[in-house]
Amino acid sequence: MNILFITIDQWRADWLGATGNKGIDTPNLDELAKQSTLFRNHYSCSAPCGPSRATLLTGMYPTNHRSIGNGTPLDASLTNLALEARKSGYEPTLFGYTDTSSDPRTKDANDPDLKSYEGVLNGFQVGAKIAEDCRPWLADLMSKGYEVSEAGYSIYDPDPEFDLPEGRHSTYAPSRFKAEDSETAWLTNKINDYLKTRFGDPFFCHLSYLRPHPPFISPPEYHDKYRPDDMTRPIDFGDVDAVKDRHPMLKYALENVGQPHFFNDSAGLVSDLTESEVLQIRATYSALVSEVDANVGRVIKTLKDTGQYDKTMIVVTADHGEQLGDHHLFGKLGFYDQSFHIPLIVKAPASWDQKHRIVDEFTESVDIMPTILTALGRAVPSQCNGASLQPWLQGETPENWREAVHWLYDFRDIENGYAEAQFGLTHDECSVLVYRDESFKYVHFAAMPPLLFDMRNDPDEIHNLAEEPDYQSVVLDYAQKMLSWRMRSENSSLHNYTVTDTGMISA
Repeated sequence: MNILFITIDQWRADWLGATGNKGIDTPNLDELAKQSTLFRNHYSCSAPCGPSRATLLTGMYPTNHRSIGNGTPLDASLTNLALEARKSGYEPTLFGYTDTSSDPRTKDANDPDLKSYEGVLNGFQVGAKIAEDCRPWLADLMSKGYEVSEAGYSIYDPDPEFDLPEGRHSTYAPSRFKAEDSETAWLTNKINDYLKTRFGDPFFCHLSYLRPHPPFISPPEYHDKYRPDDMTRPIDFGDVDAVKDRHPMLKYALENVGQPHFFNDSAGLVSDLTESEVLQIRATYSALVSEVDANVGRVIKTLKDTGQYDKTMIVVTADHGEQLGDHHLFGKLGFYDQSFHIPLIVKAPASWDQKHRIVDEFTESVDIMPTILTALGRAVPSQCNGASLQPWLQGETPENWREAVHWLYDFRDIENGYAEAQFGLTHDECSVLVYRDESFKYVHFAAMPPLLFDMRNDPDEIHNLAEEPDYQSVVLDYAQKMLSWRMRSENSSLHNYTVTDTGMISA
């Protein structure tokens, strides 16, 4: 059996044709979904990139692995998907990045690994690495005659020769590089070269695409693929002050998150964006999704051309989502579904005789590691909080499956302390836990007021019911559910072992 584990960065669940979006062109992923099990209520357990990938690759809730921010070290004592796959004789190979911050207890203070959050998870060999400085890809661009003046995201600056039409947001302008030369295409070329030379040897590849992660700019072949007027309108948009009044955290975000984080040549706050500008940004985001889809199609074609497709389990998901202007927000923020509801497509090897299936029960990113390991015939480590999805892939419905999803978002700022100073909080008070089921979403802040949304009657999460007298019993009920979940899911690496006079036993 082969494993191809694909993550598409900052890709939200509703930006895929197979999940019902009629306005997005994703033919390759849609076709893959028809041959796979599509999980429509799949959620990331953490954000941003580093924490979400730590969760994916350890199978642990962030409340347990505690790598809760970009730059927060991942405990070196934990096992992970790559290390476990090695026990079955695979050499897991990374194309992209894992954004793993090293455990400082295992490194000298001068080690360069302690100066970047973009480390590679222990257990992976690197087939090709993408990082913020983009150096390997930049070298490829330079070899093709592109002028590159410095490392970093400046390569995503718009084509200076493009005449931006009046009234169009700057994200309409194309990049300076062609689609065939983009970092998405470059990474695809690298993994395709690897796959073409396997000659029947099993492989375990983790392909981690950057796009549609910001900066939001697409190659010239894609930049005008979508019309802003055809995009869905952002929800809860038009009254920034009303969103600010909903919670202190929203007020802080809307008054501090700047556009330059998403658009290289912009200024001001994301909350300053007009609806027409948001619609253009959505069109550009859609173009980037379509570009990734085309490249996933290239990888699938390589698998088929080399006779490896039927022997390969393919898992396609995201690390987290993207607000895309909903609630006037961009990026990943705390508790809204747009930041955490993500796609999941799983294709089993042909020997499993898998039938196309759509699963609407709740699944979480902690389920990915157990799923892949059980497919490889390996035991799931006791540290894992998730459960294997294999029964769903084989047409079964597991008993006692989860009825809710959970995630953590931590907004501490160890380096600058901006949020701490704004709210008068300690680092450890800058944390959010979410418990979401079909009926309600309960958002618990460590040191600020909670939120409660009625997900059946208010799916856009506009009306906070946490202070309403008629809903106090619901708040209490969901706070208790969250506490019970938290207690049940504590790190079980050792607590189910005990010493007896005949030796060590485990539950």
